[in-house]
Amino acid sequence: MASTDEILSFDEAMEKFDPVLGFEVHVELNTKTKMFSSAPNVFGDEPNTDVNEVDLGMPGVLPVVNKAAVESSIKIGLALNCKIAESCRFARKNYFYPDTPKNFQTSQYDEPIAYDGWLDIELEDGTVFHVEIERAHMEEDAGKLTHLGGATGRIQGADYSLVDYNRAGVPLVEIVTKPIVGAGSRAPELAKAYVAAVREIVKNLGVSDARMERGNVRCDANVSLMPKDATKFGTRSETKNVNSLRSVEHAVRFEIQRHAAVLSAGEKVTQETRHWHEDTRTTTAGRPKSDADDYRYFPEPDLVPVVPSREWVEEIRATLPEPPAERRKRLKEAWGYADAEFRDVVNAGVMDSIEETIAAGTTAQAARKWWMGEIVGRAKVADVDPSELGVTPEAIVELNGLVEGGKLNNKMAGQVLDGVIAGEGAPTQVMEARGLVLVSDDGPLLEAIDAALAAQPDVADKIRSGKVQAAGAIVGAVMKATRGQADAGRVKELILERLGVTA
Repeated sequence: MASTDEILSFDEAMEKFDPVLGFEVHVELNTKTKMFSSAPNVFGDEPNTDVNEVDLGMPGVLPVVNKAAVESSIKIGLALNCKIAESCRFARKNYFYPDTPKNFQTSQYDEPIAYDGWLDIELEDGTVFHVEIERAHMEEDAGKLTHLGGATGRIQGADYSLVDYNRAGVPLVEIVTKPIVGAGSRAPELAKAYVAAVREIVKNLGVSDARMERGNVRCDANVSLMPKDATKFGTRSETKNVNSLRSVEHAVRFEIQRHAAVLSAGEKVTQETRHWHEDTRTTTAGRPKSDADDYRYFPEPDLVPVVPSREWVEEIRATLPEPPAERRKRLKEAWGYADAEFRDVVNAGVMDSIEETIAAGTTAQAARKWWMGEIVGRAKVADVDPSELGVTPEAIVELNGLVEGGKLNNKMAGQVLDGVIAGEGAPTQVMEARGLVLVSDDGPLLEAIDAALAAQPDVADKIRSGKVQAAGAIVGAVMKATRGQADAGRVKELILERLGVTA
């Protein structure tokens, strides 16, 4: 069999095969308590402190459905354009893992709370893919294993593992797509955009903290390939628990290339789970993928069916916030951005920051200038999201005010911004601490201008003869002399006045 580290180039894979995608996105709900118990649903507490007898599967205990979790699940279903079941029930999904204390997971199988939905996913260039949602069902999360003694933090090579049951029983909604065909070479991009859209929706609904680095949203990415002009889907692999947008894109790309190498060698793809490794951007084999029959699903005998009334569903529908797509359209019109400008803002992930900056006191154009012209570039250099730089909308408003108030020029403002990012304080504090105050007194400026004119008499003659653009050389000399702390516009005005020239 072809080695798992053998891959075909992406272009060659696309020449030979058509990818088929499928996504299972798990969304942790931010309810106060767990899905079936009164234990707190809190992130980051000491291990095994947010558990009770229900979470641990102690003999004789009975689960109770969390109504708030059901309501959040209905909200997600409605936002995904799903039908909401008039009656649904839970099932036992049987499997053994150390982090599943009951030896089964309480989930939904053939009776999900939401089904037959869809999302239109817009890519960076405006291309739209219609993704059909098979179902969104309720379930509980498993605990968490921490593998110790190895070099990678994974079970391979570890000496032992510790189990934390704090996460056991946390409410989940699993969103499952129908097979996605026709994406072609844009499959990795579509994968990233789809998960981003789901994350945006659940965050907008307020039902999840949606922090992928914490596992609030994580994706199982299914990939298979079929030869060009074929109609039968190939064997799929499922890359488990991918928890960043960039990783989802890279995992799908790698699996396409890996499948292509296996198939091109005349061998068969193994239906299995895969582990994603961010450091190498590769996957490795997990376990053979179980089919539904292997889980021995059967109805959960300790829970009655969930029967949401149509009146309750419509009450929930009436409380839904503005859908993200409609919000984007509204903001674009309100801000007056061109299509390409607004698309760049969305793709850079700074739309919320710009909205908050405008609300805090700047114009739409000023907010865009700072976030797109300054912060996004710095984030790319640091290889982080713009939000991770720690710049607040209030800091941008303050910085913009210093520029408009004549205390900083744009170059100096960039230095102040760097200080803010470095944790040196608010913009005014950084400006004062670094001595970055714009020289606005004409006296020192005239001294620097006279020195520059005396040093470059030929330039002075050109300016007097009407070649006003030659003043740039004198402006540059003055800026150098003042360490960039002069107002270039005022300097040019003074040069022309000094030489008796009208612009």
